[in-house]
Amino acid sequence: MTARYDIDHQTFWADPYPDLDQIRTLSPAVEVPQLGAILITRRDDVFEQEKRIETFASTQPAGLMTVLMGQNMMRKDGAAHQAERRAVFPALSPRTVRDHWTQAFATATDRILDDLAPRGAADLVRDFAMPVCGEALKVITGLTDMGADDMDRVSQHMLDGCANYAGDGDVEARCHDATAFIDAHIDAAVTRLSASPDSSVLSVQLQAGLPMDAVRANVKLVISGGQNEPRDAIAGTAWALLTHPDQHALIRDGTATYLDAFEEYARWISPIGMSPRRVDRKDEVLGRTFKPDERVFFMFGAANRDPSVFENPDRFDILRDTSKSVAFGAGPHFCAGAGATRVLIANIALPKLFGRFPDIRLTGDAPFGGWAFRGPLKVPVAWGSA
Repeated sequence: MTARYDIDHQTFWADPYPDLDQIRTLSPAVEVPQLGAILITRRDDVFEQEKRIETFASTQPAGLMTVLMGQNMMRKDGAAHQAERRAVFPALSPRTVRDHWTQAFATATDRILDDLAPRGAADLVRDFAMPVCGEALKVITGLTDMGADDMDRVSQHMLDGCANYAGDGDVEARCHDATAFIDAHIDAAVTRLSASPDSSVLSVQLQAGLPMDAVRANVKLVISGGQNEPRDAIAGTAWALLTHPDQHALIRDGTATYLDAFEEYARWISPIGMSPRRVDRKDEVLGRTFKPDERVFFMFGAANRDPSVFENPDRFDILRDTSKSVAFGAGPHFCAGAGATRVLIANIALPKLFGRFPDIRLTGDAPFGGWAFRGPLKVPVAWGSA
C-alpha cells in the first residue's frame, strides 16, 4: 500500500522539519496530497535517485518553473542540459570568480557596510544580505542597470511563483510581472553586450549563440538561484553564529572558518529545500511503483537532517563533516553557481560583517519561513552604543 502523509500548508511553511521527520520515518517515498507530489526524504535515496534522470526527469513542460520562467538548463536533461551548462560555465568558473567577480563583491560589500556603520542597527536580511547579493548578481548576470532592490524583488516573486503549489493567483501575477521586468532589462543589455562582450552570464550565452528563449530562461534561473538563497544564507549563518557564540568562538580562535559555518548552515537549514522532478517512465524503486507524469520532490532539507547520516542532525555544529550534505544538489544538476556563492558568503560577506562590527548583537527574534526555499524573514541586530 502506498504511504501517504497529510500536511497543513501554513504549519509546513512555518516549520517543515517535524513533518519531514515523520515522513522520512514512514517510508522511502511518501505521497503528500496537499503538495500533489511524492516526497523522497532520506539522504542516500536523494543522492542516488536524483542521478537517475531516465526515471526522474528534470524536463517538466507543465512544471511551475518552466511555465513561469521559461525552460532553463535546470529543466533540461542529458545533452541539452550539458550544452547550456557549458555555455554558462565561463561566467561562473573558479577563474572567472577569482579574476572578475571577487573584487567586485568585496568593493560592493565594503560600500554597503560603510553606509550601515553610522546607523548602529539593521535588519541583516533587508539591509545587508539583500544588497550584497543584489550587487553581486548585477555584475554576474550583466544586468548592471537593475537596482539591487529590484533584483531582490524579482527573485522573490519568481521563487514564490515556483513554490506556488496552492495556486494563488496573486502570487502567479507577481511572478509574471517579475519575468517581464527582467526581459526588459535583458533587451536593454543585449545591444551593449553584443558590442562589448564581457564575462557575464548574459554575455557568454550570447557569445555561445544560444537561442534567446534559452538565454532569457537561464538569466532568470541565475537570478532566482543567486539572490534569495545566498541572501538567506548570509543572514541565516550570521544569525546562527550570533545564537551559538561557542561556535563563533571556534572561528575567532582559528579552529574553524566561515566556510565551515556556511556549509553547516546550508546543511542545517537548507535554503533550497527541495528539487522537483517528473516521472518519465514506469519504475519500481524505493518500495513503490512510480508512474509516468507523477510529480516527485527530492527533499534536500529532510535529507540533510537524516539521522542515519548526520549525528544529532538538528544541532548546528560547524566542526561537523558536511561532505555528505546535498545542499547544492547531488546529480548532474549540482548548482553551477556553488563556487561563486561560497566566495561571496564565506570569503567576503561574513568575515567583512563580523570584522567591521565585532560587537554585533541580536536585538529581537529572527522568524524563519518556507519549505521549498527557507530562510530568515528578518534578523534585527545592533552594534556600538545603539
